[in-house]
Amino acid sequence: MDSIWTRQRPASPARETLSRDQIVKATMELLDTEGVAGLSMRKLAARLDSGATSLYWHVQTKDDLIDLVIDEVYGEIDLPDAELAGWRAGALLFAHSLRAAVLRHGWLPEVIYQRPSIGPNAVTMGSRGLKLFTAAGFTGREIDYAMGAVMSFVFGSANSQASWEASVRRSGRSVEQSTQEVLAEVDQLTAMDPAMHESVQRRRVVGMDQLQNESFAYGLDSLLDGLAARLSAAR
Repeated sequence: MDSIWTRQRPASPARETLSRDQIVKATMELLDTEGVAGLSMRKLAARLDSGATSLYWHVQTKDDLIDLVIDEVYGEIDLPDAELAGWRAGALLFAHSLRAAVLRHGWLPEVIYQRPSIGPNAVTMGSRGLKLFTAAGFTGREIDYAMGAVMSFVFGSANSQASWEASVRRSGRSVEQSTQEVLAEVDQLTAMDPAMHESVQRRRVVGMDQLQNESFAYGLDSLLDGLAARLSAAR
């Protein structure tokens, strides 16, 4: 595997003023505004008011840029020490912080599974997470499974929401407008099914943000209830 994290970093020319931090910041801004399709070395060089040659001293490929910004996102995640928060409160904070990061960066679902996350921020986050679930009482591979279950739930929920919102923004409509239009169409198709009809009506009386937040909180609490039950049974 060729990765910017395992490749030896070349020394910059003496007069080179462009830094990796500047490149990461500009790449993140470009992705946040234009998405993965809008990312190119040419656009990035223009945003930095720099020549492409200067970029290539720091990154060789577009994959390098993706690796750098994914790790930058992992650096945004809040994951407290178990001694300070307790494992469940820590897991709640971790999950909500991870979800918020995914929703801030709607391009993330498109690239997160394409490359292994082995940058310094990802490793630090992983280590802190494993310590949190170890402190909870999980042992052996269950430490990895418990943390993996929480991360899988967050990514599964947040990725679908981020992808939907990104597609809506590209259409020029608001998320709320698009949601109501979809619900109206579904309501017509399911009018003869009482259970589905009632489900649609429940969704139409609250805002999409509230619905998404409540759904996420319900699922996360249920998952943590299940993990807590496993710990109790093991004891």
